[in-house]
Amino acid sequence: MDDDVKDNPAKHRFEITVEGVTAYSEYERKPGIVTITHTIVPEALGGKGVGSKLAKAALDAIRAEGSKVVPQCPFTAAYIKKHPEYQDLVA
Repeated sequence: MDDDVKDNPAKHRFEITVEGVTAYSEYERKPGIVTITHTIVPEALGGKGVGSKLAKAALDAIRAEGSKVVPQCPFTAAYIKKHPEYQDLVA
């Protein structure tokens, strides 16, 4: 997997395309807060770590911009629970 996660502000999502298939995490932005609402990893990419790569990159980007996260998405919430180094980002 050599594709990188990119922020696509026009579609309000972080996304990664692997083998021609796109996985993404949708978000809503308010000043200082990014709410991750939904994550989609197509079946073709399931079990390859794509969802975790997407969550990590999104959280790293949110940290880099100095914002906090509201993890409404169950996948993102579970990722944060498993990776306590991101607990401080939760609004």
